[in-house]
Amino acid sequence: MKSVEEQLALIKRGAEEVLVESELVEKLKRGQPLRIKAGFDPTAPDLHLGHTVLINKLRQFQDLGHQVIFLIGDFTGMIGDPSGKSATRPPLTREQVLENAETYKQQVFKILDPAKTEVAFNSTWMDKLTPADFIRLASQYTVARMLERDDFDKRYTTNQPIAIHEFLYPLVQGYDSVALKADVELGGTDQKFNLLMGRELQRAYGQEAQNIVTMPLLEGLDGVKKMSKSLGNYVGIQEAPGVMYSKLVSIPDTLMWRYFELLSFRSMEEIEQFRADVANGANPRDIKIKLAEEIVARFHGEEAAANAHRAAGNRMKEGELPEDLPEIEVAAGESLPIAAVLNRAGLVKNSAQARDLLSGGAVKVDGAVVDRDFMFALGATHVCQAGKKSFARVTLKAE
Repeated sequence: MKSVEEQLALIKRGAEEVLVESELVEKLKRGQPLRIKAGFDPTAPDLHLGHTVLINKLRQFQDLGHQVIFLIGDFTGMIGDPSGKSATRPPLTREQVLENAETYKQQVFKILDPAKTEVAFNSTWMDKLTPADFIRLASQYTVARMLERDDFDKRYTTNQPIAIHEFLYPLVQGYDSVALKADVELGGTDQKFNLLMGRELQRAYGQEAQNIVTMPLLEGLDGVKKMSKSLGNYVGIQEAPGVMYSKLVSIPDTLMWRYFELLSFRSMEEIEQFRADVANGANPRDIKIKLAEEIVARFHGEEAAANAHRAAGNRMKEGELPEDLPEIEVAAGESLPIAAVLNRAGLVKNSAQARDLLSGGAVKVDGAVVDRDFMFALGATHVCQAGKKSFARVTLKAE
């Protein structure tokens, strides 16, 4: 396990706030794996990169040797999280929640290590609470304290209705920390009220209070508003590789550093080197391509990442071969000079064009530039490139 200082540096990377940092340091000094909790309500069947900010942080905790609990709020999902909402959210049915939860599990293991992840459903303990248990839970907080919450306060002062069941949401989220004996809970900055509720309820139930790590809400592709499907400024983690690539390469230059910090698993030292490269004249698009390929590889694999730029409608990279490389056989009585091979294979219009391309260093055999002295041996197979667009795998066969 890394030193406390090294762990704290990684935990704080990209984080908005750590509460209470001195308490977390003391827990880390014990040298024992901590129980790290993050809850997700399966209110929609698919996730976007904004959701992965928390999941990435969970993965960092896993890499540090801690126990991660991916909590699916199948019970709270039927209430509807009122955080940041100006109106009561329509509750989902149990069937909708469970269906969405299954897709969540499939998606998050693109990031988390399944062998090191505990998946929990909060209905496991909430369904067992009796009415008396709920009364005890509700007695831990006052209406006045609930109305201190920003979104409740705004709705109350503007005479917008607040349903009683919405007051239950932060209580249930806080009780989840009691049930799981969480040492640390992660959440977005809009979840701070609920996260603090966990600390208070743990004390009320005789447990050590959890620490809190809040993560910022990721800006969408416009660089201004929070990433959201409803605003159309999102990158879905199940979108096609070419779509993901195209969106990420098109983000504003100033936004890419935010994305690197919150979405990339590269070290901060490497990211700072990218900053220095751009400051010294490197093309920002080249750096964004590195980010795009990393993200595409995470969700679709290395091969998809390597070809994503073509799927996005871009030209081939230097040294890359087309997917539909033609196979051509050239008949000859003996070995042939490369100019004759190109001509007979149809990669050039005539011998004169072959000679011009060879003189200009625009002919490659198996990726290496060749001149007019290169000879094709009978029976040999080579990948030939004449200019920027003519490619073929050529075999010289006996007449």
